[in-house]
Amino acid sequence: MPHPYSRATKAHSDSPEGIRLQKVLAAAGLGSRRKAEELITEGRVEVDGELVTELGTRVDPTKQKIRVDGSRIHIDDRHITLALNKPKKVLSTMDDPKGRWTLRDIIGDKYERIFHMGRLDYDSEGLILMTNDGELSQHVMHPRYEIEKTYVATLEGKITGGTLRRMVTTGVDLDDTFVKFDKAVLLASRRDASVVKVTLHSGQNRIVRRMFGALGYPVTRLVRTNIGPIALGDLKPGSYRVLSATEVKLLEKQVGL
Repeated sequence: MPHPYSRATKAHSDSPEGIRLQKVLAAAGLGSRRKAEELITEGRVEVDGELVTELGTRVDPTKQKIRVDGSRIHIDDRHITLALNKPKKVLSTMDDPKGRWTLRDIIGDKYERIFHMGRLDYDSEGLILMTNDGELSQHVMHPRYEIEKTYVATLEGKITGGTLRRMVTTGVDLDDTFVKFDKAVLLASRRDASVVKVTLHSGQNRIVRRMFGALGYPVTRLVRTNIGPIALGDLKPGSYRVLSATEVKLLEKQVGL
């Protein structure tokens, strides 16, 4: 719903420039022109943070932020968001002067101005999100949101359930600060190795490896399986897929868009 303190405005309604708001809403897939008009008159549409209730209002969808029920609408169909399964020994960059494999070697030059949202270290594997939507990228990577991430880690040594519980309740002392997992589950264990699934919000560099290493359990393999609502699923290493509109909306919701 619109922000309770949003105020209705007649801005842009008399401007000969721009596109009629109901036409923009219909083009964004929000229903027929008639349905779009109902959204406006019901007070469910904002332009640049101001409630718009007057039919005939004209907007510039390339410059103005338009929201319906608090969620932004997608007008620029050039925006693309990808889920990529990064293999080991691939850099989380688009170029490398030393000639090592990068994300560009996987996706090629098909998408303009696309960039990764966050990184995985050179020896880690799994899910990386990429987009050419600058606003989405800023929100996903902003420390304010610290979107939840899930990893499957293979460790040296036999870790106990009690140790994992303490990593959730008490945390691990790293550089004079305690970092906690949100969840930690033991998936498999034998005398010399363990497999665990952990979830946390922290985006610090190599944080999972550092936490287990500090307790004497070096990580021998690390795979990121989830970033917020987006799952790696059965995506094969070295491949990628385009996120659906539903997935993008779910991701946007988690980061305040």
